[in-house]
Order: sequence, then C-alpha cells, then structure tokens
Amino acid sequence: MRPLPHVTWLRAFEACARHSSFAAAADELNLTPAAISQQIKLLEQSLEMKLFKRLPKGVELTDIGQAYAQPVRKSFQDMQLATNGLFQPKRKTALHIRASISFGVLVLAPRLHEFRAQHPEIDISLSTTVWADRMNDATIDIDIRYGAGDWPDDEIWPLGSGQASLVCNPSDAAIFQRDPEALLEADTVHIVGSENDWSLMFRELGIERKPPKPWMQMDSSLLALQTIASGRGVAIINNIFSKQYLARNTLVSPFTHTLMTQQNFFMAARPNTQKQDSIDVFRKWLTALTH
Repeated sequence: MRPLPHVTWLRAFEACARHSSFAAAADELNLTPAAISQQIKLLEQSLEMKLFKRLPKGVELTDIGQAYAQPVRKSFQDMQLATNGLFQPKRKTALHIRASISFGVLVLAPRLHEFRAQHPEIDISLSTTVWADRMNDATIDIDIRYGAGDWPDDEIWPLGSGQASLVCNPSDAAIFQRDPEALLEADTVHIVGSENDWSLMFRELGIERKPPKPWMQMDSSLLALQTIASGRGVAIINNIFSKQYLARNTLVSPFTHTLMTQQNFFMAARPNTQKQDSIDVFRKWLTALTH
C-alpha cells in the first residue's frame, strides 16, 4: 500500500486545483508561489505522476490530477465538518436580566460570579428597577418581580418560599423579646406594598392592638435594611434578603415567628427559542439559590 503523501502537499494541491493558479493558492495559504511550486513538485514525485499542466498563465489539472482532486477536496471538507462539530467552542448567549433593586443587590449581585464560573458561555447583563409588572423593554429576557404572580406573561416561576421575619438592631432585640408589645412604641419601617404584614405579625405575636403608624416608609427592602442596620428601626423583611444581615449579626430576628407573605418574588421570561436553553439554565440555578 502506497503511504499517504504529506498533508501540507495535499493542502497545496487542493488549493491549486481549486484556483488553477499557484499564485492564488499561495495567497490563500500565506506562502510564496515558490513554496507552493516546491510542494506540488514533491507531491508529484511521491506519486510518480504529473498532476498539473504548466501553462503560460496558471496551471491546469491533468486527467489523473482531476480524478485525484475530488476525493482530496472531500477529505478536507469532511475533516472541517468534524472539527467544527466536535471541537467548536460553545457560542455565547447574552441574557439581559432585570430585577427589583433589593433582589438585584442582595441576592443576585453577590452570587452571579458563581453562575458565570459554571456557565461561561452565558453573558449576563443586569439592571434594576423599583417596581415592574410587565416587560416594557424589548431587550429584557428575564424579569424578577414582586407580586401575586398573576401577570399575563407566558412563563412565570416562583422564587423562594415567600416567608418574612421581623428584624431589628441587636441592641433592641432583648426589649422586644421581654415584651412584644414594646413594638407599639417602636420605630417601625414599613415597605411600600407590604404594609399589611404588620397586622399579620401582630396577630402571630398575640398583640391585639393595631400596629403604630410607620416611623418611616421605604419603597424597597434594601433601603429598610440599610436604615435599620445604621442603628435604629424595626421592619418585616423577606427572609431571602435578611439572611446575610442575620448571618453577620448586623441585624437580629428577636422572634422565631415567620409570615407567609401575601406576595412573593417570581421570575418571568420572554419566550425566545434561540435563548431558551440559557433561560432554563439560569432559572434552575436561581430556583436552587432561593430555596
């Protein structure tokens, strides 16, 4: 069996056959015409057969050269297809995620580096908003919202268990533990949209009087947490937001009582066949993170 010629000779032969020119083949392969001519000469010597007719302008395949060019070209095409199919890097997918400011700052931002390490093929763009109930921006792929989950979006998934606890500065915790009714005189911070949580919490604690008027009112849990962490106030906060403050002992929860909040966080996704696999990957990661 005749040994196969050197692959560089075959590559030069295939390019020359396609262009009918040593010069054009040289340009394609970033070689000099002299180098191409030498490789064709070595190939012809190896095969003991002339593959080209040298013409005043360019070259022309001989009959045997024409017959040989077709399987050589197909072999290179097959190798290219196999290389692309098996070894081509995964294409990048860009996901634009919008989240409530509290969720973005307290849940996503500290952990997104973990997602990127696990899925480098997915580029993340994160933006925040205070309130949102629809995807009014065509560039948004995933929207993380707080509410009842009754929006008209086709794809919506709950995040977390929807539980909230009362949190306060460590210096105030003992006061409330000794006498829960001390909350009637406390500096309560109410979060817009969750005002009814105070009546529910008072019922859980056995306090029969109405909650006091708010000392302050905030439009996000992030603002409430930062306010209380500065040294004053008490609020009812979703557990997915307060747990890092509790872990650092910046804030404490004086009671074991928790509330099932009337609303919860949800992930809504815009249908997109090209990005659906990446959306599913992010949803599974985020669901595991919040449960």
